[in-house]
Amino acid sequence: MLWEDRVNPAGSCLYDLVLALWVGGISIFTFVVTPAIFRSFNRDMAGQIVGKLFPGYFLYNLVLSLLALGLLLIGSHASDVRYRLSLLLTVGAIVINLFVAFRLHPEIKAVKEAIHSFENSPPESPLRKKFTLLHAVSATLNLIVLADGVVLLLIRTGLKK
Repeated sequence: MLWEDRVNPAGSCLYDLVLALWVGGISIFTFVVTPAIFRSFNRDMAGQIVGKLFPGYFLYNLVLSLLALGLLLIGSHASDVRYRLSLLLTVGAIVINLFVAFRLHPEIKAVKEAIHSFENSPPESPLRKKFTLLHAVSATLNLIVLADGVVLLLIRTGLKK
């Protein structure tokens, strides 16, 4: 059984909070904050603003996935299938978050800096095409980590029934 709620209610609550922050944080940044910035500023300025937010966003995601792993390791039973699935999903999120923060984001940042202005460079330029591809990979991985967190929440809430 994942989290013996009766034995360690504080750990159980903390795990729930971490998952809520994980899913809520990604959802707000992805579906509210970023679109609002791009609606409010020209493309180059919006890109600069979001670019300044990314390091903190990636650290936030990584820290929450590491906290979830730690809480899983200290609060669950390894024999439970839901525990093993939760562990797999959490480790997967950590791997993705590490890749995005330390490999993909620096590469995207370098390509973005080489472009100088998205408003003044043609969409068919090699750098723009590379940026578009890297951005698509980043956005896809972001949605995977979001879905990962949602599944973890579903596993968690399914256990309380």
